[in-house]
Amino acid sequence: MGMENMFGPVFRTKQPTRRTVEAGGAGDGGLAALGHGLTAGTRVASNLGWRAIDALAVGDKVLTFDHGMQEITEIRRAHVWLDAPETAEALWPVVVPEGVLGNREELVLLPDQGVMVESDAAQDIHGDPFAILTALSLEGYRGIHRRQPLQRIELIAVYFADEEVIYAEGGALIHCVQKLARLDRFIEAGATARYHVLGGEDAEKLVDHICMEDRILAATNGTQARAASYA
Repeated sequence: MGMENMFGPVFRTKQPTRRTVEAGGAGDGGLAALGHGLTAGTRVASNLGWRAIDALAVGDKVLTFDHGMQEITEIRRAHVWLDAPETAEALWPVVVPEGVLGNREELVLLPDQGVMVESDAAQDIHGDPFAILTALSLEGYRGIHRRQPLQRIELIAVYFADEEVIYAEGGALIHCVQKLARLDRFIEAGATARYHVLGGEDAEKLVDHICMEDRILAATNGTQARAASYA
C-alpha cells in the first residue's frame, strides 16, 4: 500500500531544513527530565498505518515531516500528573481542540511539548513558514487552553536516530527531541541541531501575528460573504 493511500493527502515530502533547538523549562514530577511525549492512545502515522503511540515498539517506523519513515530507536514511558486533581496549575496540560492544528481528535499535551505550525508570519519573521513552539505558548490560539487533570495519564516518548517532527491524529505536527545522552554528546561537539523551539518573546510575537492573520482572514471571509449575499 502506498503512503498516499495509507494516510491520505495531508502528507508531503519537503527538503530537510536546518533549525536549532532551545530547551524549555516546564515539566511534571512524573517526567520532569523530559517534558515531552504523547499521551497513551494518541495515534501517529506509522508503517503500520495510524497506530496508538503506546502500541508501537522499537524497530517500528514512523512518518516524519522532513525525512519520511524513520525507525524508532527507543521508547520511554512514565505517568504524569501524579497529583491529579490537585496538580499545581502551572503544570496543567494544554488541550488542543479537534481541528485546530489539523488534528482529528482532541490532543492533550505537556506544556513544553513542541508543536510545529505553518504561517505566513513565520515566513516573514524567520524566513521559514514552519515554526516550532511549545504547546503552552499557543494557549489562547483558536481555543487552545489549559485544563485541570483529573487523573494520572501515561505518557510515551519515542526517539529516533535524530530529532524529528511526526504526525499525530491526522495532521498535528509534534516535535520529538533527541535522546538525552545523544544530546549531551551533540552539545559537547558544538554541532548545530536540526530544529529550533521558539520561546519567550519570540514565541509570543509569532503567536500574536498568527492570531492577527486569523482575524484578517475572518474579516475578509465575512466581507466576501456579505458581498455574495447582495450579488
